[in-house]
Amino acid sequence: MATNAKRRTKTKIVIDAKGVYYKDLNEQIHRILANGAEEITLANVNGQRYIADGVKSKARIIIEGVPGNDLAAFMDGPTLIVKSNAQDGACNTMNDGKVVVWGDAGDVLGYGMRGGKLFIKGNVGYRVGIHMKEYKKQVPVIIAGGAARDFLGEYMAGGIVILLGLGLKNNDELVGDFVGTGMHGGVLYIRGDVDERTLGKEVASFELDDKDKRVLRKHLKEYCNEFGLDLKEIMKKTFTKLIPYSHRPYGKIYAY
Repeated sequence: MATNAKRRTKTKIVIDAKGVYYKDLNEQIHRILANGAEEITLANVNGQRYIADGVKSKARIIIEGVPGNDLAAFMDGPTLIVKSNAQDGACNTMNDGKVVVWGDAGDVLGYGMRGGKLFIKGNVGYRVGIHMKEYKKQVPVIIAGGAARDFLGEYMAGGIVILLGLGLKNNDELVGDFVGTGMHGGVLYIRGDVDERTLGKEVASFELDDKDKRVLRKHLKEYCNEFGLDLKEIMKKTFTKLIPYSHRPYGKIYAY
């Protein structure tokens, strides 16, 4: 049967960001997305800040180069593929969407993150997952493939952080000190053993139950699909589950 329906072509735009001031670059991105672009490739990115901040869309943004601080802050929906490293503050207060970083990422990732996913193939810095939160079915997820520095999960109120420790050598530290300090919600899953001396006083380690294993498989399957990794190999090693003792650790200090 004949049809007059036309097949829609996906709108793809390439922007050369070489030497472009960050404010001008971001205005250009917002303008192009407002005109209906479904995919943008940013070539020659070199430290421009605030890329995709506040964008509400289902578009796909491919970043060739290293974006600057506060990548995807307040973002609501897009998928960002970073083909290199990312700097500090990625996914600050992000509401929805996905950010995939093929290299390492810096400090304070996912600050106040409310939803969406942040996948990093390599190592991450200090205070990753700080002040993350969740509401009902909106649960933010951060997965890092390498190691993390101090204060992982600091003041977390919700969400999921998974640390895999892939590619570490014998003398490399999987995670730094003060893990989960001030944490009062959410969960940390760390692949391998964690020295109790590195933990904040608000958290304790537990063995995984069946629900934990389902949660890990669900999110790690998606993570492995992004980076071409073997889920079965990753799941062979034991995970440590860290959760807070109390949902109100400072209640006696600030409230009667």
